[in-house]
Amino acid sequence: MPIQTQLPTWTAVAPTLLLGLTALVLFLADSIDPDSTRPTALAGISVLGSVAALAVAGWFLLAGTGQEGGAIELYGGSLVVDGLSLFFTVLFASVAAMVSLASYDYLRGHAYQAEFYSLVMLAATGMSLMGSAGSLATVFVSLELASLPSYALVAFLKDNRGSVEAGLKYFLVGAVSSAVFVFGISLVYAATGSLLLSDVAGAIGSAGDLVGIAGVGVVMIAGGFAFKTASVPFHFWAPEAYEGAPAPISAFLSSASKAAGFAVAFRVFAVAFPIESVVPMGIDWPLLFAVLAVITMTVGNFAAATQENVKRMLAYSSVGHAGYALIGLAALSGGGPNGNVMGASMAHLLVYGFMNTGAFLFIAMVEHWEVGRTFEDYNGLATRAPVACLAMTVFMFSLAGLPPFGGFLSKYALFYGAIQGGFWWLAAVGAINSALSLFYYSRVVKAMWIEDPSGSFDLGSTPLGLYAAVMVAAVGTLLLLPAFGPVVETAQSAATALFA
Repeated sequence: MPIQTQLPTWTAVAPTLLLGLTALVLFLADSIDPDSTRPTALAGISVLGSVAALAVAGWFLLAGTGQEGGAIELYGGSLVVDGLSLFFTVLFASVAAMVSLASYDYLRGHAYQAEFYSLVMLAATGMSLMGSAGSLATVFVSLELASLPSYALVAFLKDNRGSVEAGLKYFLVGAVSSAVFVFGISLVYAATGSLLLSDVAGAIGSAGDLVGIAGVGVVMIAGGFAFKTASVPFHFWAPEAYEGAPAPISAFLSSASKAAGFAVAFRVFAVAFPIESVVPMGIDWPLLFAVLAVITMTVGNFAAATQENVKRMLAYSSVGHAGYALIGLAALSGGGPNGNVMGASMAHLLVYGFMNTGAFLFIAMVEHWEVGRTFEDYNGLATRAPVACLAMTVFMFSLAGLPPFGGFLSKYALFYGAIQGGFWWLAAVGAINSALSLFYYSRVVKAMWIEDPSGSFDLGSTPLGLYAAVMVAAVGTLLLLPAFGPVVETAQSAATALFA
């Protein structure tokens, strides 16, 4: 039975509230004893808060909250709780839990640990709100709530010039992007007279002479989303930020932050700018995203193939994966199987959340061991850390889309959905790019398992938190194999509701 028939309506946002309350508890713990660092307690609070949000969101999703009986609207429709928002909250909370667990070792010896975990929780709260945003005003506020902590987290290593420089660049590019985004919102408001997504959808068809203004507004809003998802041509911040940031934060940004951008883009474009109304007016945003998808996946994969630094390779490959996920918007059409292709993109983002987070956390563990950052530095690493390297192998092959891993199933569903919608050429470009990605992902596996070590490794002690987080990500990636059918069906059902 749906939760809304048993509990007060406001409890539908309980997963988001749990994430926000966890941040406040961490602030409280720090204010009571600011001079003491208790890494176990702080990491424990952060992990428990994330797991609690994950459990509640999963419970609501399975119980049909916001699905059976329609979406739950709060604050005049500014917040919407439905299958899409709960699906993405599961993803955000999962990544936040793994990153918090991994940070237990990564932050050893660092000051301001409570602030670190609080910022992670605040960013996760903003991402969860992005998935629930029912108006363009809520979209902007939640986007900033997710972005501002992220800027600080990238620059968290204050004594590291690369981290500070990456944080500054990320902040400056993000500020420009926010300005473009909010100007686009103002143009849409000028043309439609509303910020509520459902009202914008009703008014944009009668924009009349203001259709040009509305069109420019839609393009500028798409630009804001392109920044958040690290899509070309707004991707150049990603390699710098991911390389300079603490490795757990690189995992957080490349998985959860990217998924948040897609969550809000799916809702805004599907609900506020219905294809049947705006495409005949000349606002062909699916074509815009089709061009972006092709360029993004191609540029990301070719750039990744030329890297010698493993972390930077993963950063560029995340740009390529943004191109795959963009198919969820690019392959939409009037009367097409839109729910199937968008739902497949959502399922791909969930699988990507586990395999990409795990890959970045493996790099964090390698950094902890002071092995090095290039492919050559990884030579023979499997002789000293076989289980961890086996997990990294699962991540690499899954990211490449090799069967039978989760990445293969999610890409297959995505490309099949595009073909069903008549966009076979998008699927073909995606498949070619996926084949190219096998080149650079397999370089990591070859270095770890086949190449002889160039020197002796002195790995020292095993970082328990990092190791556990990598194993959780690996198990999550493998568990998605038998569970992929229900996952993609849930995602497609949630996406279909947007087009009802």
